Amino acid sequence: PPPRRVLLLGEGNFSFAAALCGARATHVVATCYESEEEAAGRGGAARSLRRLRDSGAEVVFSVDCTKLKEHFLPGKREFDRIYFNFPHCGRKAGVVKNRQLLAGFFHSCAEVLAQEGEVHVALCNGQGGTPADQPRREWHNSWQIVAVAAGAGFILSHIHPFKAETIEGYKCTGYRSQDKSFCVEGALNHIFTRSTAPMCSTPMTCQTQLGSQKVSFQVPQVLVDKINRGFLEVNSSHPVRTVKEKLSAGLSQAFPLQNISACLPLLQQGCPGGVCHSNIFWITLSPGEAPGTGKMSQGLADAVLCSHFGQDTDENVQEGCPAPEQFYLRPSLLPHAQAIMKKGAFSPGTLQVLSGPVFRKCRITPHSMPAFHEMLVVLAVSRGTENSCVQVLVDNIKTTMNSLHQGTSGVKPSISLQEAASFGTELSDFAAFERQLGEIQHFLCVGTEPDPPGSCVGVIRAAPDELKSHELVVVSASLNLDLLAMLLCGISDWRMLWTWDRRFLRQFPEGKLRLFQSFSLYPPSYVHDVSFWLPDGQDFDEVAFHTLARRVSGEMVVSIQLRDNFQQPGTGRRSLCYRVTFQSCDRALGCREAAEMQLHLREEMQQHLGVTLR
Repeated sequence: PPPRRVLLLGEGNFSFAAALCGARATHVVATCYESEEEAAGRGGAARSLRRLRDSGAEVVFSVDCTKLKEHFLPGKREFDRIYFNFPHCGRKAGVVKNRQLLAGFFHSCAEVLAQEGEVHVALCNGQGGTPADQPRREWHNSWQIVAVAAGAGFILSHIHPFKAETIEGYKCTGYRSQDKSFCVEGALNHIFTRSTAPMCSTPMTCQTQLGSQKVSFQVPQVLVDKINRGFLEVNSSHPVRTVKEKLSAGLSQAFPLQNISACLPLLQQGCPGGVCHSNIFWITLSPGEAPGTGKMSQGLADAVLCSHFGQDTDENVQEGCPAPEQFYLRPSLLPHAQAIMKKGAFSPGTLQVLSGPVFRKCRITPHSMPAFHEMLVVLAVSRGTENSCVQVLVDNIKTTMNSLHQGTSGVKPSISLQEAASFGTELSDFAAFERQLGEIQHFLCVGTEPDPPGSCVGVIRAAPDELKSHELVVVSASLNLDLLAMLLCGISDWRMLWTWDRRFLRQFPEGKLRLFQSFSLYPPSYVHDVSFWLPDGQDFDEVAFHTLARRVSGEMVVSIQLRDNFQQPGTGRRSLCYRVTFQSCDRALGCREAAEMQLHLREEMQQHLGVTLR
């Protein structure tokens, strides 16, 4: 629908406003910085002003774009669209003054723009400082419009050429405060929208079923926005659920299928054998709620107590395993499948499907997620047929993925099965953690044609001892649904799957998969370095450092790179220097907010990591 109220700022001769005033059901408010006498002296201004007034438009003079609230009464402040074409401080003002002008303008817009409104800013080619400018200026020599707008809570949602020749009667004017035109060749129109508000850092308590009773625990701060999101629930249109449902439908064509994902407990208890403890989110139950093992129903206790993932090794088990009553958020659904098998509730030949979110501490990389949705399929087959069963599983997944790709018209995925022995030691965080859980026969890898397969999205295991049977072998496949959804929908940043911005799910109505169009273009990034001395004789836990950065920034850290590893001669003291890059994928992040995050990170590092800042 056309915007109801449109505000135009900095009109020189009002020719742009006059071109818009004929729009049906739109009330135009045209303004300029000059007085009426000064504005009327510009070439063609008198004719445009008559046209505006004849059409019922409102004309206001002497309007300061940085103080918009002062010019409009409270009942007339909500504009659906604000235009500011070729803003300029006047005369020979440099880029710094024009950035300041834009900063004041955007902060002022935040006070008079409707919640779903848009801010349109047209700039000459090169001024904006985005990759859309051709040629692109050096960052310091541009107006840095996206970063400036972010400081006021706006994100760049669209950008397209400003085609002055298509606007009937429009004549650009005001260059250096004169009745001269700006160079509009290659000019760009930048369209900004409001960003969602920053996540609230209030501690969150979660209640979950543990055995025969409900218990409460405080959610780790880094996971507050990822607990109980309901992406896999029946009424969800999230692409992660769509991928899960399509895979299940495809697998049901080859095997009888039973879904047993309901009521799987979030918590597990004991010592996760074989798993590096620094990858685990340890949990303390709320006071007075820790259940004794005697109070827990034995059937469910098997699913949460003493989960033996793999074999303990010196490389992946830290000394001082937590006490048996210690709880942790489930890092895998595999123990639940093992518990079902131990109870005998397992039908040979029937594909058992478990799905739900799992939680793992990990390093910050584009495809490493502290929370993701796992789909675990388990099947008991006759001994000697496990290889053919694996091939049927993989072929079925390939067919489903290719079918989903045709619906999104994205880049065709290339799916391959790779022997675990051929992977070597260079593994993604997902693949490395899965290897800790137990022996892997194959990695399921997905690339994009014509590129070779590379990203591990699943693992396949064949465990002959799980059922203690001489006739049967258990074949299981663990799939990362989040990575599959990212691949199919062209989502480059995993954080976008967890956004609270409603514009994300609007792109997937009724669970239909399609190529994702980002609503936050060219988000600014801010680079900060931090260097520190390590405690004598202690190694540095990088995973703990990355997890701390996630928590402090609210997932605004997109990269952490080691820049220097220095050992002081004589004393042997070690110093590390890391480069931390802050960037948001879905909301506004200004330079001041990023700097505050960096200061907070430094304080938390001293307190929780025991380092001495340099």
